[in-house]
Amino acid sequence: MNKFLFSLLLVLSGTITMNANAGVLVVEGKYQQKNLFIQNGFSSNGVGFCAFQVKVNGQITTDEVNSSAFEIDFTPFKFKAGDKITVEIEHKDGCIPKILNPEALKPKPTFDVVSISINNDAMLSWTTKNEVGSLPFVIEQFKWNKWVYVGEINGEGTPKANDYKFKVVAHSGENKFRVKQVGFASLPRFSDVVVYNSLMERPSYQIDKDLINFNNETSYEVYDFYGNVVKKGFGATCDINSLKKGKYYLCYDNAVTEIEKKK
Repeated sequence: MNKFLFSLLLVLSGTITMNANAGVLVVEGKYQQKNLFIQNGFSSNGVGFCAFQVKVNGQITTDEVNSSAFEIDFTPFKFKAGDKITVEIEHKDGCIPKILNPEALKPKPTFDVVSISINNDAMLSWTTKNEVGSLPFVIEQFKWNKWVYVGEINGEGTPKANDYKFKVVAHSGENKFRVKQVGFASLPRFSDVVVYNSLMERPSYQIDKDLINFNNETSYEVYDFYGNVVKKGFGATCDINSLKKGKYYLCYDNAVTEIEKKK
């Protein structure tokens, strides 16, 4: 009878894949100061439990695995937050133990902002420390009465001081920016808000049949009266030919206004 290959690989990005040969379940990640909990069913022949040995970074643990559920305790290894961990759970053929909290080895937002600023060229810069695991920094801008996604840049994920830069597009008047990280099953972590005052004039617009024409390039969004985004982009024109006759909300620059398509 052929043996099938099953195992579980938990990578830092949070994706999960299967892979195992002769009963080896592999979990990889970084230490987040939490232990793993395992659901351990009976073997396929009904005699004894599925898992019979656990290794952490190649060392056999003293965890009691001969039960329907057990905990893999990382305390004896004296890991520091962010240390790389590889767990190998050896198990019998025809069954696979279940990891109840795979998120325990996934990165979570832990960064502290040392400084954050923006210069006259709209270059947003920030320095962080105490990152544990690589997560993207999401850059947001406050406009149209809400925080709007601007872009993102991947975090270094190391505790040392890390420097980041991101070119943003300012609108007229007062601009507000912040960065955040979101981890698996955790609340977002935000930086302080940084303010930048632009001297540029607010663009004006005219509606010419099926086009909204701006006198300068700008970000824009068009909403229907149900709050659905029907048009979105950046430029000097917005084609509304596909929209039905009626009233809409136009968000552009840092303004929100009501418009009407008449035909």
